Amino acid sequence: QYPLIRAGLGALLFGALVRLLEPWPLKFVIDRLTGRHLDSARVSLDWLNAQSAGTLLLLCALALVLVTVLRALLSYTMSVSFALAGNRTMLSVRSALFRHVQRLSPRYYTSARGGDLVLRMAGDVGMVQDIAATALMPLLGNLLVLLGMFVVMLWLDPVLALIASAVLPVLLLATWWRGKRIHQAAGKTRHSEGALASAASESIGAIRTIQTLGLDRHFNQHFDAHGARGLTEGVKVKKLSAGLERLVDALVAVSTAAILFVGGQRVLKNLISPGELLVFLFYLKGAFRPVRDLAKYAARLSKAAAAADRISEVFQTPVEVSDSANAPPLVVSEGRIEFRHLSFAYEPGKPVIRDLSLCIEPGEHVVVVGASGHGKSTLSALLLRLFDPEQGEILIDGQRIREVQVDSLRSAISTVLQDTSLFAGSVYDNIALATENTTPAAVQSAARLANAASFIEALPNRYDTLLGERGVNLSSGQRQRIAIARAALRNGRILILDEPTSGLDLQNEAQVLSALMRLGEGRTTLHITHRIDAAARADRVILIEHGQIAAEGSHLTLLRTSPAYRALFASDVPEEEPPHAHQYN
Repeated sequence: QYPLIRAGLGALLFGALVRLLEPWPLKFVIDRLTGRHLDSARVSLDWLNAQSAGTLLLLCALALVLVTVLRALLSYTMSVSFALAGNRTMLSVRSALFRHVQRLSPRYYTSARGGDLVLRMAGDVGMVQDIAATALMPLLGNLLVLLGMFVVMLWLDPVLALIASAVLPVLLLATWWRGKRIHQAAGKTRHSEGALASAASESIGAIRTIQTLGLDRHFNQHFDAHGARGLTEGVKVKKLSAGLERLVDALVAVSTAAILFVGGQRVLKNLISPGELLVFLFYLKGAFRPVRDLAKYAARLSKAAAAADRISEVFQTPVEVSDSANAPPLVVSEGRIEFRHLSFAYEPGKPVIRDLSLCIEPGEHVVVVGASGHGKSTLSALLLRLFDPEQGEILIDGQRIREVQVDSLRSAISTVLQDTSLFAGSVYDNIALATENTTPAAVQSAARLANAASFIEALPNRYDTLLGERGVNLSSGQRQRIAIARAALRNGRILILDEPTSGLDLQNEAQVLSALMRLGEGRTTLHITHRIDAAARADRVILIEHGQIAAEGSHLTLLRTSPAYRALFASDVPEEEPPHAHQYN
């Protein structure tokens, strides 16, 4: 971007100089036509005065065309250079913002709203980019021109220059005062637009539920309320901006009238030439252009400032989990997992895990059960380093996971979660994204292991069949089996299963469980579930109560020795875990 910025700044500076020259051909013509150029002109060129009237007119006309063409070329160069530099810079900002958002802890998303985040990454960055190219850079150029014009005006006639500058304090004060109110109203408008985007995103994501329960009227009212608030603030911005523009016009008119009156008298007294008065009036109009532009773009500039604040707010959100300096990659040879004296709380003073210690041997299948909110899923979140514990540590094959690269940790673990996320794309793409440089044969093999090959082969385009967003054109069981195929393709030595059969009917549950058993063969498996049949197949069952291990042993042993364990499986009604903090509880 630096060559582009240098080119743009060079064009900006030379363009300012050229604009200072623009009225001077007219000055020489007017002075010759009025015949008063010799005795009253502050600026006079002897070689030009020696030319005939026709030659002078021709030279001045050519000079006017030359200056105009040169200014147009410089303006074009400036606009293109700054636009390209701005686009590239904002693309980098948007990419950096997206990467930062992806690294934020799930804790952040309990208060952040998806639609508003999308608006920040797409709309807010785009608005800052547009304003930088179309308003800020031209405004900077006009400010340089203003400085140059006032220097020339002071040189031509200090009296008229002082009269012209008399209204500047009033203009600046009015611009500052109204601009502050515009900025506040624009910030509220942008906030309302973010809420509007969030409401739309939430409604679209839950459209089946909304239609099924007949909630469309409620969500329509909710959406309209956000829109009405945005409209109110938007109208306020327009009124303030329009009032500022008209105030600037009035003050400029007063200043121009004063210059015309006083300047005309000074021409009559032969203190300045008519052409120089023309130059003065031209400069006066150009000198107030930055203030006019500031008034014209006040609403857009304020919205862009609010957008920049919203972008900065996301960047300032700290990343809770990150790589330590010179962190090595995790090397998994056996898959032994150790939880040592873990303590963790989503909210201060409300611990979810309390001094918990647990060791899972290589290849062991451990099922973790317990009532909702007692910390089962938190164990998987801590193992994946979605959070770091307040106390204690987790080791994999003797390596502290806090001291290894986060990406290497997560790539070494295969996961199948309750809420399966599929993405817009083909079936093949959704399975293959689990690992890089895969092959069709590997994808098909993973699908067979997951009991997914039969229904995939029956799809219209088999593995090339395009899925809707979140895989809405598949059943819950089919989505879950694709998730299992994805986990199988990653082939990690460690497997996390977090309520993978929740919400499935008996037929789909049987197929998914069968696939999970094959997937877990030879892997260290941490299986969080409330299903008694899954617990019965485990090597060991851990009962969690209030963030601590209340009992452990085989399924049959716990049925005999643990009343709490018997009570947990006494009912045939599945116990679902409601979302706590980020659905990790």
